[in-house]
Amino acid sequence: MNILITGSNGQLGNEMRVLSAAHGKHTYFFTDVEELDITDKDAVRAFVAENGIELIVNCAAYTNVDKAEEDEATALKINAEAVGILGSQGVKVIHVSTDYVFSGDEHVPCRETDPVAPRTAYGRTKYEGEKLLLAECPEAVILRTAWLYSTYGNNFVKTMIRLGKEKEQLGVVFDQIGTPTYAADLAEAIFTVIESPVWRAGVYHFTNEGVCSWYDFTLAIHELAGISGCQVRPILSEEYQYKTPRPHYSVLDKSKFKKTFDVEIPHWRESLKRCLQTLNG
Repeated sequence: MNILITGSNGQLGNEMRVLSAAHGKHTYFFTDVEELDITDKDAVRAFVAENGIELIVNCAAYTNVDKAEEDEATALKINAEAVGILGSQGVKVIHVSTDYVFSGDEHVPCRETDPVAPRTAYGRTKYEGEKLLLAECPEAVILRTAWLYSTYGNNFVKTMIRLGKEKEQLGVVFDQIGTPTYAADLAEAIFTVIESPVWRAGVYHFTNEGVCSWYDFTLAIHELAGISGCQVRPILSEEYQYKTPRPHYSVLDKSKFKKTFDVEIPHWRESLKRCLQTLNG
């Protein structure tokens, strides 16, 4: 197949690029906004036609949660309108969405069939993207994920390593619960979807296994990175004073993905260990 991968300079896009070498039976076209503006319908149509694209994997997104509140119009253009454009090309689409489509008030892991109730501009625009995509391309695959990190780009893991080396004390919230997800594992999940003998359309949840708070996650990052000179203390979300509300509980139920594609998913701590080994190279 000829596969277009958008957002290829981001965390997930870069991991897709790395893993594509092990999936060489396909031809890949890696683009970011410099090569292809996915908000430009004519440009997308021309690119798909000229390159005989048969599948689009959309890794592009407006992910700055706080800035999305200030500029929801731009977030909507990238997270929703562009997704509708990609879905209107008459080819298969795999699209990455987010736990932010839920309220964050749940107390059990969210299933794909649970009602959505986004409380932020980011969550609203991502859910709008899901709806537009399915309206244009009912056979699309949507993968909702959460707490993404990678060896690429800026993310929580790199920030906590840097702060752990710079500071003697660090306050990290303990009342937000979720599952860290290594972008390399999400990329592998996408390749599992691509190479499934049968195309299995639908909405799925994918994160690593296990749950933790940001505080627990930070303790693990420092332990595995060998950082011992920084005291990490648990704080409440209200002490941190977020500009935009964060979900207090955003664990996703992955049963559907595991059963449909017959896969085992690594625990977040094992994946974090692999990520740090790669970072230390």
